[in-house]
Amino acid sequence: MARFRTKTISRRTVEALKVDRDTMFWDSELAGFGVRVYASGTKVYIVQTREPGKPAQRVTVGHHGEITAEEARRRAVHILLRIRAGEDPVAEPLAARLAGGPTVGELATAYLKDHVAVRCRASTAEFYGLVVNKYLIPRLGKVPAAAVDHAMVTELLHSLGDRPVMANKVVETLSRIYNAAEDKGLIAEASNPCRQVVKFRERKRERFLTPEEFKRLGRALDEATTVRSLSVYTVAALRLLLLTGCRKREILDLRWEYVDLDARELHLPETKTGVRTVALSPSAVQVLREIPRLPDSPWVIPGKVAGKPMRNINDSWKVICKLADLKDLRIHDCRHSFASRALALGVSLPMIGRLLGHSEAQTTERYAHLAGDWVRESAVRISDSIAAEMLPGYSGGEDGTVPAGPGLTADNDEALGAPMFPAPSWRRLARSA
Repeated sequence: MARFRTKTISRRTVEALKVDRDTMFWDSELAGFGVRVYASGTKVYIVQTREPGKPAQRVTVGHHGEITAEEARRRAVHILLRIRAGEDPVAEPLAARLAGGPTVGELATAYLKDHVAVRCRASTAEFYGLVVNKYLIPRLGKVPAAAVDHAMVTELLHSLGDRPVMANKVVETLSRIYNAAEDKGLIAEASNPCRQVVKFRERKRERFLTPEEFKRLGRALDEATTVRSLSVYTVAALRLLLLTGCRKREILDLRWEYVDLDARELHLPETKTGVRTVALSPSAVQVLREIPRLPDSPWVIPGKVAGKPMRNINDSWKVICKLADLKDLRIHDCRHSFASRALALGVSLPMIGRLLGHSEAQTTERYAHLAGDWVRESAVRISDSIAAEMLPGYSGGEDGTVPAGPGLTADNDEALGAPMFPAPSWRRLARSA
């Protein structure tokens, strides 16, 4: 008698199945879809239904090896739909079945209009539009949605192998498009071809500015407007990113109405994690005070197009990095550097999460390992201070001195990053904070 197990049927799981007697394995997502494995090693995809008041029906979909697991799943969906509709379970030829369905381009366009435009923030909608118009429509736009299979999605993924993060985003977006289409009944259930696609492994970058790099970056920013003729707004945007830890679009989309210089705060009504308030240091306030305001422009960092904010500072960032001799440094690494400096100064992870506007603790916990040295040195300082009073003749650590702590204190200009802004007024502002 066959045993019934719950499995997600894919090429990998099916090829791994070995049995001593005939056994049925049922898919955990598509009810009625399974694979029968014979003791001889033969594996056959099947569909079985048990409609109330009707005898059970079992239909052979195809042999493993002759068709893929994904193709078997797609055929199973259509067979199940035909059975439930009281039709012949043997579906019509594939070409006829696919001819009248929507194309990937039509589903993608509907997704952007009905879902993204209604539910997503402007920056998120812009990103989805980029993925759809640059990657999906040119490659799959005219292909019937029902004809896209696992192999086609995998080929799309690998064609973008030189940009693994973007490749994964493209497949994730395509999967969302199919899921939305299924919810609206535009395509059959469980027909998403992105299921079981193995995406690229993404490695989290850990690039932080050192005190010496902060110095060089500060000098480069001072020289940028004169030596390289970069916009004062671009330089101001980069300084604000470094001094606040904000995300790039939070600064580039900043309006003057969100800025409260008296309270030293930014009130951001729409961010990646919702509404948040950003506290400003005296040095950040000074940057904002020195930004020239354009008449009739609401933007703190105005763009070249009248009435629009600045859209892109990546090219200017490359110029700055070259001037400062900084290698492999992204704009977003300014935010990471803000967090690492906070840890070095003894700021707790929960507080760093609040400063950066993280909505979930695990997002901040990526920085936890950076606190290790600070915690160890703090423990040594505490223990040594107690030992100096408890143990006669004890004079401190291995070098005979009581450790001075992490080495980054509020009185240390280098720790605070003051060399980024060498003008005396900036130093006085930092020390008076």
